[in-house]
Amino acid sequence: MDKKLFYLSLTLLLTGCATLPNMSTEQIDNRQIEYALSRHGKDTVVFENGLGGKLNWWAEVFPEIAKDTTAFAYNRPGYGNSEPVATPRDGAHIVDELRELLRSKGLKPPYVLVGHSLGGLYIQHFARRYPDQVRALVLVDSTHPAQLKDKGSPENWPAWLRLFFKIATSDVEKQEFSAIDATGETIMGLPTFSGKPVLVLSASESLEEESELAVDANEKRKDLARLYPGSKLIWADSGHGIPLEQPEAVIAAIREAMTSE
Repeated sequence: MDKKLFYLSLTLLLTGCATLPNMSTEQIDNRQIEYALSRHGKDTVVFENGLGGKLNWWAEVFPEIAKDTTAFAYNRPGYGNSEPVATPRDGAHIVDELRELLRSKGLKPPYVLVGHSLGGLYIQHFARRYPDQVRALVLVDSTHPAQLKDKGSPENWPAWLRLFFKIATSDVEKQEFSAIDATGETIMGLPTFSGKPVLVLSASESLEEESELAVDANEKRKDLARLYPGSKLIWADSGHGIPLEQPEAVIAAIREAMTSE
């Protein structure tokens, strides 16, 4: 997270939420889920939002990808018009819920999984746990499995960021955040995902920052690519909010992942 993300978040709050094509809200497995689904191709691309992110974060990416694929994006329980659930908000439960949701819509694997920020952590879990169901990964400034360890611990965050997190996050966001370490440890206990395309799209603007927290975050951006042998690291001219700031970079990464062997 950085100050630019803070201002992007305020912009979203003040300007309202852009919508995606083919958005629906319906009862699935006895709970209300908000999602967008376009069926225009054989390849299935699944989008996973970051912490606090909703469908509108993909407003410039989803329509382009949906032109010639089956594209699916959704709001996790507790976001937008998706009802909250009582189950833990760790990666294992979120991946299980996503798989059930995909099955309910008749979307069969393998999937191209695209995850921003914390959503990137969840799709890493998905790919390591169910590698045969994943065709490719696109990690958009993704959370590292050890993101909050060592120098990345919230204890080392600047005061403005701790305050912002405290006052601006919902209960479900706090629940997801508190489960990051456990989710990361589970991921690192699973075999790595290899032999298929993995594109790691990272924010280059953070490289200019010199704080201890920024340096640690940048090392983890580089290390994330090292966790996936054969992956490709791409630096986007952007802050953390790449889907909003540089949507064309996300679109290009997805296209590359889909055409790579």
